[in-house]
Amino acid sequence: MGCDGGTIPKRHELVKGPKKVEKVDKDAELVAQWNYCTLSQEILRRPIVACELGRLYNKDAIIEFLLDKSSEKALGKAASHIKSIKNVTELRLSDNPAWEGDKGNTKGDRHDDLQRARFICPVVGLEMNGRHRFCFLRCCGCVFSERALKEIKAEVCHTCGAAFQEDDVIVLNGTKEDVETLKRRMEGRRLRAKLGKKTKKPKVAESLSKLDVSEEAPGPSKMKTAKPEETSLDSQEKKTTLPPRSAAAQGSSSGKAGKPLCGAMKRSIADSGESEAYKSLFTTHSSAKRSKEESAHWVTHTSYCF
Repeated sequence: MGCDGGTIPKRHELVKGPKKVEKVDKDAELVAQWNYCTLSQEILRRPIVACELGRLYNKDAIIEFLLDKSSEKALGKAASHIKSIKNVTELRLSDNPAWEGDKGNTKGDRHDDLQRARFICPVVGLEMNGRHRFCFLRCCGCVFSERALKEIKAEVCHTCGAAFQEDDVIVLNGTKEDVETLKRRMEGRRLRAKLGKKTKKPKVAESLSKLDVSEEAPGPSKMKTAKPEETSLDSQEKKTTLPPRSAAAQGSSSGKAGKPLCGAMKRSIADSGESEAYKSLFTTHSSAKRSKEESAHWVTHTSYCF
């Protein structure tokens, strides 16, 4: 079959050898890492955040990812380590004055320079295009090139002046070794934070219990022992400040403490400034009393016999 017309097939057309490994274009990989969001694969736009592993994200994409509670949510490797908005840091980036973007290429007939970056290092002036190593500080979010941190050694941020440590420096889009070291640091920080929360809870509970005990029952050290002279003076002052007892109260204390003060109540109602209609409801009023002619014989039992 075939070979019509004197055609002679070559060896590579008849024998199929092993497939060549496809190599990723380095320039395309750098453009994807430094110009596009790792989660949504969209162009990076402010506000831009970075995780503890040095990957770049759009803040809107992270918020949508955290708010999505559906079962169809795909937990990829790009954001599986992000549990809350506290796990990312908003970056303070310095714009590149030489970057024009799409302004100069309105017709589409102009070559786009992929090596030209949107942001630069504010100290050295290197472009953040992936050719140079960049890092940011977790404490403030400022972004610098690694060369700037090595040449100008300081324990304070070059832009905002915030103090930082070596643990706060995170490399952006680092190698596999850098990612492994950053992952170990991240796990160590989260473990220390959990242990700190567990130790704080019993301390707070103990302090609250001590405050409750001190408020309810003060200790003997807080109780002040008074001298007998001061106690006698206090008792005399209390006796002088007590109001005088009424005659009705004295009578009740002499032998009739259990009986009510009916006479006092009657006099108070009769002498009060209430209306006559209100006073006529009580038996002490003149309309409730009867004369001797109206009252019954002493033999007869009536309820109106006073």
